[in-house]
Amino acid sequence: MNLALWLDRAGRGDPNRPALGLGPRVLRSYGDMAGRVARLACALRGFGLDPGDRVAVVAKNSPDYVEVLYAIWHAGLAAVPANAKLHGAELGYILEQSGARICFASDGLDGEVAPHAPKSLERLVVIGGTEYEKLFASEPVAVVPRSGDDLAWLFYTSGTTGRPKGAMLTHKVLAAASAAYTAEVDTLLPGDPLLHAAPMSHGSGLYMMAYVMRCGVNVVPESGGFEPDEIFSQFRAWPRTSMFAAPTMVKRLVESAAECPSENIRTIIYGGAPMYVEDARKALDRFGPRLAQIYGQGESPMTITVLTKDEVACRGHPRWTERLASVGRPFRCVEVMVANGSDTPLPVGQTGEILCRGETVMAGYWRNREASEAALRGGYLHTGDVGAFDADGYLTLKDRSKDLIISGGSNIYPREVEEVLLKHAGVREASVIGRPDREWGEVVVAFVVGDAPAAELDALCLSSIARFKRPKDYVFVEALPKNNYGKILKTELRAVDGRRSTPRNGG
Repeated sequence: MNLALWLDRAGRGDPNRPALGLGPRVLRSYGDMAGRVARLACALRGFGLDPGDRVAVVAKNSPDYVEVLYAIWHAGLAAVPANAKLHGAELGYILEQSGARICFASDGLDGEVAPHAPKSLERLVVIGGTEYEKLFASEPVAVVPRSGDDLAWLFYTSGTTGRPKGAMLTHKVLAAASAAYTAEVDTLLPGDPLLHAAPMSHGSGLYMMAYVMRCGVNVVPESGGFEPDEIFSQFRAWPRTSMFAAPTMVKRLVESAAECPSENIRTIIYGGAPMYVEDARKALDRFGPRLAQIYGQGESPMTITVLTKDEVACRGHPRWTERLASVGRPFRCVEVMVANGSDTPLPVGQTGEILCRGETVMAGYWRNREASEAALRGGYLHTGDVGAFDADGYLTLKDRSKDLIISGGSNIYPREVEEVLLKHAGVREASVIGRPDREWGEVVVAFVVGDAPAAELDALCLSSIARFKRPKDYVFVEALPKNNYGKILKTELRAVDGRRSTPRNGG
């Protein structure tokens, strides 16, 4: 089933119901949006694209983002949403690896994409530009039939090799994830709004389909970003609003002195990184029983475990604090187990790798059979995360076996930063770890063997990778700790970093 059918049906059955919002106002009804999407889909087919071809989206949050994604699906194509914060070289790799023939980019981001565009990219369209607006002059076409196993979304997530991998999310996967959201995270009524303050290329955007399915309203702040004062004004304008947020975003909302109409908030769904228990307590004090937590990955989008609003708010439970420190219990649509190195289930309380299988798990990694077989061996998604179940079935994350750093809700893999640092002639060795940080969750710290100036390393990183990935601190050492096999011992580096009292700041 093509996901675009949900929009097509809403456009026919509820044409006057609000579909898109910008700031405090309704921008499009479902009839208007469905018609625009059908015309844009016609223009895409006119470019000579065949069903299954990939179309990339490199864009900041906007109502156009929703229309472009649905036009891609309406035309029978597959979407490749890319993080708008990535460096042009990183975007170029995604465009080439995905084989995207068309790319829609926000005004300004086209200048980031163009110098790194591969030969396989045939057309770069600026959202809101003259060419873009002309595409809506096409005649509307019917939704192109797709099966549940056809590719809908290539979700690029970095791997331990430092190169992004495209998790293949099919129409069936996204439909199952949408149903799981409405069943277990946030009960929706027609007209309920979803506020997109987090990137629509990732967590926030993955929820838009559930709202179209239920005839809700996808709303974008006028700034397209996240500012607490603006978010609170959005809550005032849109009663019963829900929002996906990284824990750092929730923390900023809690600390804001602006007046917040908490009675207008339906649900704040936090995820992407663990939240400190004390921060969760403060959020409950500020907003009331309106917080829910999800744990998932791009490989099983937003649907591995859930800690419901009732569970987060249940202060009277004797194990409330422990549950608040967990990531909840498995969604009903998936099986989750904690296993040892042989993929054998471990008893309650024992720590091992978290494995998952079900309708929401990806079909594999795009054009990467080796990584697909490793991640999905035995029919389970191997998350690379380490955790343990308690006797009541609540899962607590213990560590990240892949050394993933989560800063402000964004994933950073050390290898890709290390490879950039090693390009400098003055760096002999480098190893990157995450340092706990109250505001960002973690910040990037680089241990360096060599005599390269920190300022030059900063400049090198800024020329090669996204700004949020560059180290916030450089620690210069004589040697890196290693085991008998020559593997760098990051556990020792973390211990050393924890003992340091006067870090050297790289600027």
